[in-house]
Amino acid sequence: MNAYVAGLMKRVGDRDPLEILAATPRRLGELAAALGEVGLSRSLAPGKWTARGILAHVAECELAFGFRFRQVLAENHHRVQPFDQDAWARRNGHVGAREALDMFGAVRAANVALLGTVAADDWMRVAHHPERGEETLAFMARYLAGHDLNHLEQLEALAGR
Repeated sequence: MNAYVAGLMKRVGDRDPLEILAATPRRLGELAAALGEVGLSRSLAPGKWTARGILAHVAECELAFGFRFRQVLAENHHRVQPFDQDAWARRNGHVGAREALDMFGAVRAANVALLGTVAADDWMRVAHHPERGEETLAFMARYLAGHDLNHLEQLEALAGR
């Protein structure tokens, strides 16, 4: 497990990933409101995504993970299609914070509803990620929860400035 993935898993710790996933839309909305238009244009460092870019990124990731969740539940040994997040980010500059939050909230609600119906043995269904190897559905949900926490930390740092 690489350091980035280990960091995501550490952020989740013993917490229920579904609780994290369910709580994130509200927290993102609070942070976006606290940042306001000026804060949404700030980044943690030169060349890093702005807060608005982070919102667009988590919305895009939600689409990708929603597809992955459905594929791993529908197919045996699904092969995950990775994506270049930076290439996607170069095309999301037009996305406003409200649009990103709306898309994220709608897709996240559908994904949490789906994951809430998963039978105990289905959490162990396996997909192959070309960069990370074999991953269970349970791991994918924990990964996404850790990804949420990572980006929430970034937005909280920007809001604290």
